Amino acid sequence: MTLQQMYYLLTIAESASMNKAAEKLFIAQPTLTSAVKEAEQEIGIPIFLRTHKGVIPTPEGAEFLTHIRGIYQQYESVFQKYGKNRSFRWKFRVSMQHYSFAVKAFIEMAKQYDSSQFDLVIRETQTLHVIRDVGTLKSEIGVLYISDMNRRMIQKCLHEQELEFHTLIKCPACVYLAKSHPLAGAQELTLSQLDDYPCLSFEQGTDAEIYFAEEILSEYTYQKTIRTTDRATMMNLIAGLNGYTICSSIFSENLSADKFIVIPLKESHEIIMEIGYITKKNNMLSDMGEQYIKEMRRYLEQDQRP
Repeated sequence: MTLQQMYYLLTIAESASMNKAAEKLFIAQPTLTSAVKEAEQEIGIPIFLRTHKGVIPTPEGAEFLTHIRGIYQQYESVFQKYGKNRSFRWKFRVSMQHYSFAVKAFIEMAKQYDSSQFDLVIRETQTLHVIRDVGTLKSEIGVLYISDMNRRMIQKCLHEQELEFHTLIKCPACVYLAKSHPLAGAQELTLSQLDDYPCLSFEQGTDAEIYFAEEILSEYTYQKTIRTTDRATMMNLIAGLNGYTICSSIFSENLSADKFIVIPLKESHEIIMEIGYITKKNNMLSDMGEQYIKEMRRYLEQDQRP
């Protein structure tokens, strides 16, 4: 199978449509359909299932696409490092829990390629989706945290997807709230002090939500809870309802419009969040991937300076 055939198949999977894929590839649809049939005959399995809504990978096809996605990404990474074609289109995809420092690092990384052509994707999503995106190589890097409470479950999922966790920083949990909140002047807060206010968290959509929660101390029984899937919605709810969320001590005022603050949580002194990134085992990072990790480390080093 050629690299061109791999690119065709991956474009179809990404587009979920033969018509859209053919348009992106600037080829006629019959040519693309023929290429798919040749690939299916060569490997002996059906790769795609045609439906009235488009095309979706078969179970065998999904596994096959994961393998060739890794091969093609390795080719692109090598080409980025050693190729001399200036018209090369840089590609990078990252999936993450909702961390402002990771968004800030993405911004700084993208600035390094302002004069180049690039195709970038940043996904703020649920924890399991972060793991699966990197496991299937839809994203090169994932950003999430582990703690003593969720470590066994997260490591099990990482092992199943052949992923490695790389620690960036270890830090205690804090309370994130608006500067207009009645408790905003406190030097330290306890969970009991917060009982009268709604606790915001990101919905995980799984029965094992407690193990995949982005917020530490998810096992605590909060008096008032609100779940959402969107960062902007959470910020509006925190400000409008005097709510709060439990987060890391890492805080980016540049991305919070100077309207929010973090206050140490007394109960978390012995509970540590280990924030890091995940990658596929033995997968060579692209230049953009390496630059992104450098930007995350640089931001976190600056954040820890007195």
